[in-house]
Amino acid sequence: MQIKVWLLGVSPMVWRRVLVPSSFPLRKLHGVIQVVMGWEGIHLYQFCLYAARYGSGELSASSPEVTLTALRLRAGSRFVYEYDLNIPWRHEVRIENQIEPEHGKTYPVCVGGSGACPPEDCGGPDAYLSGLSDTVSMAALEDLDAMAEISSQVVLERRADLLDDQETRSRLERAIDCSKARERGQGRAFSRRMVNTRLRKGEHLNLMHQQC
Repeated sequence: MQIKVWLLGVSPMVWRRVLVPSSFPLRKLHGVIQVVMGWEGIHLYQFCLYAARYGSGELSASSPEVTLTALRLRAGSRFVYEYDLNIPWRHEVRIENQIEPEHGKTYPVCVGGSGACPPEDCGGPDAYLSGLSDTVSMAALEDLDAMAEISSQVVLERRADLLDDQETRSRLERAIDCSKARERGQGRAFSRRMVNTRLRKGEHLNLMHQQC
């Protein structure tokens, strides 16, 4: 099955396209989504379709061992996958097509995607988007200016003694720490090659059991 998964409530759009065997149970699909999206599998999850819920046992949901074939999903079928149910990350999952597997090709495989995965436990879509706006804030520009100014004096003017000044050193360290925090807040960049390497290693099989 060719499946497209995209994260709701986030802009720019974060999406992935994967090919998975129709014999896969929802539990395996959960593991695949975790890998291709960039999540870490540390929270509860559930699939919502046909007015039923399948997912983590703690939710009293139906067993996720039901297969995609058994659900009789056709091209155009859509359902929701939720992860981290305290402040849910909601994904729309769409069955785009049913295709013949290629001889010698290993599945599952990611064939497309775009957008960085938000960091775990960042507070949900609204908090994530707020963090993205911080990267172009006045405070961010001031931190960049401070790093450029001090680095220029130390390197170009050969004034390494400036780093012996506690106030200057503290100013530089604060600017670096804040910039690193903003960078982490942008999430994990998407790399199809890296995703497929992880799938070939079977990481989805480990992640599918992390939250049972």
